[in-house]
Amino acid sequence: MVDLKSLSSEELVNFIESRGLPRFRAKQLLHWIYEKKVEDIRDITELSRQLREDLSKEAYISNLLLCRRAYSTDGTEKFLFQLEDGERIESVLIPDEQRLTLCISSQVGCPLGCRFCLTGKIGFRRNLKAHEIVDQFISVQRIIGPRKITNLVLMGMGEPLLNLDEVAEAIRRITEYMRFSRRRITLSTAGIVPGIRRLPQVAPLVNLAISLNATTDKIRDQIMPINKKYPISELLKACREFPLEPRKRITFEYVLLKGVNDTTEDAERLVKLLRGIPSKVNLIPFNPYQRAEFEKPDDEETLRFQNVLLRGGLTALIRKSRGSDILAACGQLRAEYKSPKVI
Repeated sequence: MVDLKSLSSEELVNFIESRGLPRFRAKQLLHWIYEKKVEDIRDITELSRQLREDLSKEAYISNLLLCRRAYSTDGTEKFLFQLEDGERIESVLIPDEQRLTLCISSQVGCPLGCRFCLTGKIGFRRNLKAHEIVDQFISVQRIIGPRKITNLVLMGMGEPLLNLDEVAEAIRRITEYMRFSRRRITLSTAGIVPGIRRLPQVAPLVNLAISLNATTDKIRDQIMPINKKYPISELLKACREFPLEPRKRITFEYVLLKGVNDTTEDAERLVKLLRGIPSKVNLIPFNPYQRAEFEKPDDEETLRFQNVLLRGGLTALIRKSRGSDILAACGQLRAEYKSPKVI
């Protein structure tokens, strides 16, 4: 059986024409799959009953299986989805005044092993396919009914730039087939420099966020092993060369770890490091979890850090953690995996 959702537009046209059907049928299928979010070929009423029956004998439309929907006291919702092969991923819906942001995953698990992130502790299981990335958007939008997702962030499980081809195709489908604005999509990376350079060449130009989290290579090496391959100077050079549209900025995410990267000296170094880069800084006090090796800084320490950045001319916001009571906050996603997969 052929999963129509897994096919690119070209593959879908080939599938249709190989069965003696006119190619406009492929366009109809794309419309029903991505805009109308249909779950079954038999529900595509634009096709004749006989054609629907014939197609259903050799093709289907895949859908994520919702295993659990958790609700936070602050309005955040977390969705645990199962994929066709039994692997699991999580997506998070975050309401904020007029915005409704969906945070989606790009991999099952994560290979980077950042010490402050719970996702990294389950290890890397596999990359998501483009349609599995898109299907998080389709599934959640279908589930929440009349409410409309306004913003999309690739900040869930995994490192998007280590799965760049599938992520790029997913962004293309979301913007082209679902007519979702690329300006409302943000991709977050831990600093895969070749991916940062290649991203504008293979995907619609979206907003870029960098998970920085340290101001020296010594500390960043310790908490983010990827820094040993792509140190801060190389990462920031790629950021300076990243093509930004007028009035656009790169977001630098900085998880504050008590006694590790939250000193006044760190804040002063951050001001110097980002000088000349159109940027804003999101300060994220560490979101603790059971047996975490780090602690959240005091509110006074966080405000002190922010004030140094503000005095240095940076735009710096303290990002309020959302959904921490259901392990849906930044760095807390693990899709109920308990330990690394043994290969």
